[in-house]
Formats: sequence, structure tokens, C-alpha cells
Amino acid sequence: MEYFKVNDKVSALDEAIDGVVVSVKNDEVTVETTDGFSMTFKVNELIKTNTTNELNNFIKINGLAQKNVDIFPKKNNNAPKFKSDATERPVPEFDLHIEKLVKSKGGMTNYDILTLQSETAKRHIEFAIKNRIPKIVFIHGVGEGVLKAELDFMLGRYDNIIFQDANYQKYGLGATEVYFKQNVK
Repeated sequence: MEYFKVNDKVSALDEAIDGVVVSVKNDEVTVETTDGFSMTFKVNELIKTNTTNELNNFIKINGLAQKNVDIFPKKNNNAPKFKSDATERPVPEFDLHIEKLVKSKGGMTNYDILTLQSETAKRHIEFAIKNRIPKIVFIHGVGEGVLKAELDFMLGRYDNIIFQDANYQKYGLGATEVYFKQNVK
């Protein structure tokens, strides 16, 4: 098992999330993502991101041969030039499964669970609007469709939001993509 310390750079194993450890409590690690979100993971869901010094130490300790590699290949002046308008950031994903929101759902009624999931989604929507985040994804699962119906109802009440099923190849049928219209008067 890998142990984490505050300020360690980490990546989530099953998600495209990178960040820095802000706290460690038992087997749970709270990470501030590169997007500024605070997320909690189990220890086994994260991996440290090696810095160059850590990698060099690993090479020395394990007696591996180090090769000099030109990391800046020669520039081809005939290559086409592409210019990006803005740096692409990963789309924030929020898993609304109750197991991801609370340690134990024992004693919670279905109403309590749905209310907590809805309030969590609303909090993320309000945060995205306030911080002008153009797009987020809610992972709600397939199940009986109650959470998806509640989410669709909630999203329909906002004027400047467009939502649709998320990429099927990536999420299957269990996610909704939410777009926020910017500069609307």
C-alpha cells in the first residue's frame, strides 16, 4: 500500500484527475484538483506522480541504467503550425452515487439519499456557473432512473444550461453532460 503526505502530487487511477494532497485521514486522501476542486479518494484509488528527483532516486536505488534522451527533437520548419485558442482542461466529473458521497448510507431513507444527491448536484451547478466553468459531467448510473429524472428536472429549471446524455463510449448510459451558456444577457 502506498502512503501519501500533504503536498504530494497525485493522479486518480480510474479518472482523469490530477492534484495535490491537502489532507490524509485513515485510508482517505483529500486532493485539491488542478481545477481547484476538493475531492476525497480512498488510498488505493490514487497514485503518486513522480517528480524528476524522485525518478532519479528510483533509478539510482534500483541500479537502472540511465540514458540521455533528447527531449527536444529537432524542429521541422516545414511542419504545419497549429494554434490552440485556449488550453484544453479536463471536464470536471462528479459521481453522484451515494457510496461516493457518504461513508455509510445506513439509516438513510431513499428520500434522504435522493435529497443529498440532488443538493450535491445543485452545489456543483452553482459553483460552475459562479466560476464560469463551461461544461461538467454528472455520473448518476443507470438504475431505475430516479436520480436521472430528478437531475433532468433540476437542470431544466435553469435558463442558461443545456444538458444531454454524456459520451456513451466513455460513460455508457449513466451520465449527463451539462453545458453552461456564457455571456447571456
